[in-house]
Amino acid sequence: MHRWSDPDATPAQLRPCVATFGNFDGVHRGHRAILAALAETAERHALPQVAVTFDPHPVQVLHPERAPRLISPGELRDELLADAGLDGLLVLPFTTDFAQTEADDFVVDTFVTGLGIRALVVGADTKGYGRGYTGDVALLQQLGERHGFEVVVVADQGEQGRWSSSQVRELLGTGDVAAAATVLGRDHRVVGTVVHGHHRGRELGYPTANLGPDSLGLIPEDGVYAGWLVRLDLPEGAPDRRLPAAVSVGTNPTFEGSTARVVEAYVLDRTDLDLYHERVAVDFVEHIRPTLRFESVDELLVAMADDVQRTRAALGAR
Repeated sequence: MHRWSDPDATPAQLRPCVATFGNFDGVHRGHRAILAALAETAERHALPQVAVTFDPHPVQVLHPERAPRLISPGELRDELLADAGLDGLLVLPFTTDFAQTEADDFVVDTFVTGLGIRALVVGADTKGYGRGYTGDVALLQQLGERHGFEVVVVADQGEQGRWSSSQVRELLGTGDVAAAATVLGRDHRVVGTVVHGHHRGRELGYPTANLGPDSLGLIPEDGVYAGWLVRLDLPEGAPDRRLPAAVSVGTNPTFEGSTARVVEAYVLDRTDLDLYHERVAVDFVEHIRPTLRFESVDELLVAMADDVQRTRAALGAR
């Protein structure tokens, strides 16, 4: 997938094209419905398919006090879009100056002049683009008639009328990763580099892979989860690439002096892995229990053994 940031620098092989646009945070099932319609439209026109998005998220620039916690920021979003089969991703730098662009100028400059679109695919609820949040589907249809491109409108999706990124954020904020997966259409993922921790898990017989502070992805509510640890440096299908894991999120309140919030994964029945400095993903499957403070290490060990058994059962049911 080609990735670039200036409509005037659109690769020749991607112009003309069919396109869509949005923030695509999480690339959830609603987004995927639009991407599926994009693929169908691209096939009908025999043209490449391109998505246009923004970086940073517009709310982070215009209303930082209300900025959402991103589900799949940066490269995670881009990887999910690439997996959907896009030929190109135009990532427009969003600034306060860019926010002053009139809605019709944004459409013409980006899609007509820059991409040479033959069709634009959007959700039925598309609105709020351009200066003063004035752009909507009706404007796109008017511009389509004027400039000769088709506008394909995708109906709302989902059991509640539409899938949304805000739904996912709320569910992850309560630890309900299983319900979040229903909206996302996949398990929620956090990616990071394995770093050294306090080595308490290894001392207790449960060595964990601790994700560093540079991890990407919205971290769910504190607690213990059943999940998978995916070793991203290994090729698809390689042995030991995707491993069952009990995942802890929190500050380890049983131990004094633990204040940093950490994501750590114990790979079931494995004490032989050396994962330090590896890039890994943690996929969250099911909430096992909340974070608790235990009065003794022995109580903690009993709980950890139970966590492992409940994780095994949860993953075995998948």
